[in-house]
Amino acid sequence: MSTPDRKTAKDFDPEVLRLFDQYVHGMIDRRGFLKGAARFAVGASTAAGLLAALSPRFAEAQKVKPDDARLVTRYMEFPSPEGYGTGRGYLARPAGVDGSLPVVLVVHENRGLNPHIEDVTRRLALEGYIAFAPDALFPLGGYPGDEDKARALFQELDQARTRQDFLAAVNMLKDIDGSNGRMGVVGFCYGGGMANFLATRLPDLGAAVPFYGRAPDLEAVPDIRAELLVVLAGNDERVNAGWPDYEAALKKAKVRYALYEPAGTQHGFNNDTTPRYDEAAAAEAWKRMLALFDRTLVEA
Repeated sequence: MSTPDRKTAKDFDPEVLRLFDQYVHGMIDRRGFLKGAARFAVGASTAAGLLAALSPRFAEAQKVKPDDARLVTRYMEFPSPEGYGTGRGYLARPAGVDGSLPVVLVVHENRGLNPHIEDVTRRLALEGYIAFAPDALFPLGGYPGDEDKARALFQELDQARTRQDFLAAVNMLKDIDGSNGRMGVVGFCYGGGMANFLATRLPDLGAAVPFYGRAPDLEAVPDIRAELLVVLAGNDERVNAGWPDYEAALKKAKVRYALYEPAGTQHGFNNDTTPRYDEAAAAEAWKRMLALFDRTLVEA
């Protein structure tokens, strides 16, 4: 949801956006960003001001209120395998719906289950899905309410355990009340990589939509049975570098897939809480995702 006074990616030097991408993904720390961005601070603008302008504004972007009467929402815990303990996530589903609905697993970026991903989960529920978003940070106390703290916590995760937690969430959802037995997954950034991974591990997954996510182990690509919608940003050298080999593996394995790569967009263009958001590209990606889910999870 854009507002007239909010900046867009075009308001920032590409180098500042590159530095921010490195900061978001843990390649440099806050001090490193501020030091690099200081060269681009002009007039009253400061490096700290640039960082603040690029940081999420959850309240401004919220599209579906947590207490929306059209939905039933709650936090749910689920058992993790191999003695890992318990996982937790956010469930949203349409209120007062008789009959069964498809399920969509929503995978967050590398900050855990923040307000934006909860909002995305509610948006999907309003489209007629049982949507569930696990929080990878739950074993470390859950999303801490602060993006910097969340990013730091993410560095401490045992990714092998995290993958098991997401597989456990899928197993829980297979038996959730009101499901029609069909499931899809959508993930963003880190979540896009997780969506790719899950597609290699879940032979009964109907569809996967990785947004600018890391490719899976290429040797596992032949195990993919889901249909994919791969969403990449036009300006995203870091993630896009892995796409040619991934695409070649998909073609070789005869996996059904489509690519949406809108020109001029930045990594994170679907996240409407930051200036990297591209309204037109995000709307088109959402439209294509829903079309895939409708065809593979509803009509199948």
